[in-house]
Amino acid sequence: MTWQPSASLDTLRLRASLNRLIREFFHERGVLEVETPMMSWAGNTDPNIASFALEFSGRTDGASRTRWLRTSPEFPLKRLLAAGVGDCYELGRVFRDGEAGGRHNPEFTMLEWYRVGWTLAPLIDETVALVQSALALVGRTATASRISFRDLYLQRLGFDPMTADLDTVRAAASGIAIDGDGLTRDDWLDLLMTHRIQPDFPRDQVLAVYDYPASQCALARIRHDAVPVAERFELYLGPLELANGYHELADGIEQGERFQRDVAARAARGTPSPSIDAHLLAALSHGFPDCSGVALGVDRLLMAMQDTPRIADVLAFDFARA
Repeated sequence: MTWQPSASLDTLRLRASLNRLIREFFHERGVLEVETPMMSWAGNTDPNIASFALEFSGRTDGASRTRWLRTSPEFPLKRLLAAGVGDCYELGRVFRDGEAGGRHNPEFTMLEWYRVGWTLAPLIDETVALVQSALALVGRTATASRISFRDLYLQRLGFDPMTADLDTVRAAASGIAIDGDGLTRDDWLDLLMTHRIQPDFPRDQVLAVYDYPASQCALARIRHDAVPVAERFELYLGPLELANGYHELADGIEQGERFQRDVAARAARGTPSPSIDAHLLAALSHGFPDCSGVALGVDRLLMAMQDTPRIADVLAFDFARA
């Protein structure tokens, strides 16, 4: 056991410079910084994300004492958007249970922002500009590129991820040491991304992958092309995934149905589900502006800036030393 920080003092100073750059970046663009609650009576129902729960000992006026630490500020930010706040962002800590390791820490820093009236294309441009500005702090540059999810898999693996059958997808994962029992088609596609495709992304390239399978829509809109796609993107700097963005779903009824599917998936796995966020559904039903939003992992960005695969190297005190 050691009392010393896991990051160098120079890295802590770099984090402070990055935080200042982020705030100046959005101030210049007229995007409002806001702060939202870190704990809520509702939580994230995504089956692949585990939330921390805690018990409140004070007065609740009959409400549940169980509260959930946020896995992102998305739900309260969307409530502010429905209330008319306009373009906004939050820079703060978020929490995810069970995520500790080389690239993960149970608490980490997330930057999330929303642009009213924007499609994904300009939001991708803005996200790339922010990442390139951050790299300039350490004297680095990176080229920008973008490719559809479909074309990426066609080019790298030789099959169409939108239409290929499960056997074709699984065959492309041959040789990866993993227990495949219970994995869905989307799980196999994710595995191929992390093990077959991502590791070969060039170090000095910022790559946006867009138009995901409709089954991976999360909170994104679905565009009904000949093969429907989820209007979302993921941004990579070299092999590190940095950000995940959506053309945001504005339909409260459909969002409620997606939450119910999440709860059912959790039940099938035998994992408990946080309460569905009725406040968010009410906000969407009240009237939600057409907008796009993106969440960016600040610690991941710092890892890329510092050329380190260890998240501990960019945290004052990682989970083992907290």
